[in-house]
Amino acid sequence: MSKRDYSYTQNRELSWLKFDQRVLEEAQDHTVPLLERLNFISIFNSNLDEFYMIRCGSLYDLTLIDEKDIDNKTGMDPQEQLDAIFKATKPLYKKRDEIYAELHQELRSYGIIRREFDELNSESRKYITQYFYENVAPLLSPQIIDLHHPFPHLVNGKQYIYCILEIEDQDKQNSKKNDYMGLIPVPSSLPDYIEFPGTTEFILMSDLIYSFTESIFTNHRVKYKTRCVVTRNGDVNLQQTPIDEDEDYRHYMKNILKKRKRLSPIRLEFYKDNNHKYTKSLRHELNLSKAQTFVSQTPLNLDYINKMIKNLPEDTRKELTYPPFTSQRTSQIVPHKSLFKQLDKKDILLLYPYHTMKHFLEFLKEAANDPEVLSIKITLYRLAKTSAVIKYLLEALDNEKDVTVLIELRARFDEKNNIHYAELLEETGCQILYGFENYKVHTKICTITKKHKGVIKQYTQIGTGNYNEKTANLYVDYCYLTSDETLGDDATEFFKNMALSNLNGHYDKLLVAPHGLRTSIISLIDEQIYKSQRGEPAEIIMKMNSFTDRKIIDKIVEASQNGVKIKMIIRGICCIIPGLKDKTENIEVRSIVGRYLEHSRIYVFGTGDNIKLYISSADMMTRNTAKRVEIACPIEDPKIKSMILEDIDVMLKDDIKGRRINTMGDYEKIQQARHTNAQEYFQERALEEVKDHPEITSVKHNTIDTKHGIVDRLKNFANDLFN
Repeated sequence: MSKRDYSYTQNRELSWLKFDQRVLEEAQDHTVPLLERLNFISIFNSNLDEFYMIRCGSLYDLTLIDEKDIDNKTGMDPQEQLDAIFKATKPLYKKRDEIYAELHQELRSYGIIRREFDELNSESRKYITQYFYENVAPLLSPQIIDLHHPFPHLVNGKQYIYCILEIEDQDKQNSKKNDYMGLIPVPSSLPDYIEFPGTTEFILMSDLIYSFTESIFTNHRVKYKTRCVVTRNGDVNLQQTPIDEDEDYRHYMKNILKKRKRLSPIRLEFYKDNNHKYTKSLRHELNLSKAQTFVSQTPLNLDYINKMIKNLPEDTRKELTYPPFTSQRTSQIVPHKSLFKQLDKKDILLLYPYHTMKHFLEFLKEAANDPEVLSIKITLYRLAKTSAVIKYLLEALDNEKDVTVLIELRARFDEKNNIHYAELLEETGCQILYGFENYKVHTKICTITKKHKGVIKQYTQIGTGNYNEKTANLYVDYCYLTSDETLGDDATEFFKNMALSNLNGHYDKLLVAPHGLRTSIISLIDEQIYKSQRGEPAEIIMKMNSFTDRKIIDKIVEASQNGVKIKMIIRGICCIIPGLKDKTENIEVRSIVGRYLEHSRIYVFGTGDNIKLYISSADMMTRNTAKRVEIACPIEDPKIKSMILEDIDVMLKDDIKGRRINTMGDYEKIQQARHTNAQEYFQERALEEVKDHPEITSVKHNTIDTKHGIVDRLKNFANDLFN
């Protein structure tokens, strides 16, 4: 076996940290409204928290086994990767702290001031002291650690006031003083901050409790105090947690969620101060090294930011956040006319959030109530907490339709929500499928069967994103609707195979992982290599969230070496290093980070009339191509294909929110001087479409209200990166 070439690849985890730095840099962009810049720091923080829980947690698990899993991009073992991560994280803390301090200084000019207890005037101090003793002190549960009070379980992500306490021995003949650890958990039932009446000034709850620490430990002297948060491994290995044959799968997943809460610590953060003399005993209890310990000058919990923004006066909020944008209806769909009849004549393509998801919801609603509809089959991965999709599926069941739902209970951090909906649907008579023990079902497909005048017809929807009304306002995704007969047959075959636990099904058009997607993508790349070798035009364009699959990376490099021109738009992790002479010099990689989360996956092979184009929910990551059930759908309708190619062209011209990855694997600004912001362009295009077709404005839209939208962006951004 030949030695692996690491010269054109970079480590997945270190690439991710570079991406999160790219997110953080949005907080420095003065073209971004001030509160949105502050929100990007929250997004950076949430990203980093989940990165440590999931990715570092997974690597930590690998360090505990004898057979080391070597990274196929760099040759590093798990411990070497962790060491590199810890080292690379330190500068990110420093950069974040500097930006946070700068933004809070800017916010002061708008009267938005975060106060420290020591800087309060007498009136404010009197108010907050009374507030503390009336509303906070009764809820606190301080504790000391000694022979009779063992070290407690520190909850993942929870803030604690950590102290070193001293008490004099009561024996007068022995004046020896003993030191004890003290802990005050910051109760989650309390608000994150308290606003001073009649102002937009506030104090954080953790700051308030910290200021009263001495009065809480009444019979001790506080020698030292700081604030800390423990991050625990959140990566529960389902393959190493066997299911009892008699155990209900939902019950098994509920137990898994309980187990996650007590996994090993992976990171320890202190706010402002970490005196090793006093904190080493805490590290010892948690079995953490100094390298796993970080000091932050930024508050450890930034959840207060989205709540504070939400509660600001409307005029201030509007001035300092993105202007509200309303997801528009598309001129492709005639209002108040059956979507089935419209799909009989043409395919339809929606681009969220510029087009409203209400079109798809109306499609489901029509199906649920159409007497000619026989069945609805759909895969569900992430749903809104209050889901209209579930509402219409229940409506279909009430109308005695045959409804089959393949719901993935292992959608990380959405397990509880999915278990709830699975139980609700099953109780109403829905056929529930849970997929496979070793493969998550991540694809997004819905097929509806209808019988009209004795003829069976199928209508299929395939998306790049979830059936989630909330994220459809925040994620850039395609929703493709078609009555193509072959795709309908493939969709029906897919659900039959899922019900029979058959991963090796045959499909005429769909590329289906884990057995058919990767090999098909490699074959499509080979076609372009062959064309280039014959002197014909050869080109590949790929848009995805992350690129880590080593087999596809090597094939893309082979294509580059054979003269194929390759353009990539990769939002996050990118393990290929472009622009290297004789290896990746024909590869260009870009990334777009903006108001919305770029989430669509598009794969284009060839040029001119010979282009083959696919949309998918799958990234070119091993977890998608080899460890999940995924679908890539060909787009053959010339008009729809042209629409997607036009979108790609706009994204490749983005020199405002776009960045280029250089030969060091770092992000750099694009010097095109076109002044193109792709996301703003798509917003304006959607608005122009409505102006040109006034007949479609008579139906209500979805509005991305800044009061709530900024909160949802934060909650969902990190959630997507690790799932």
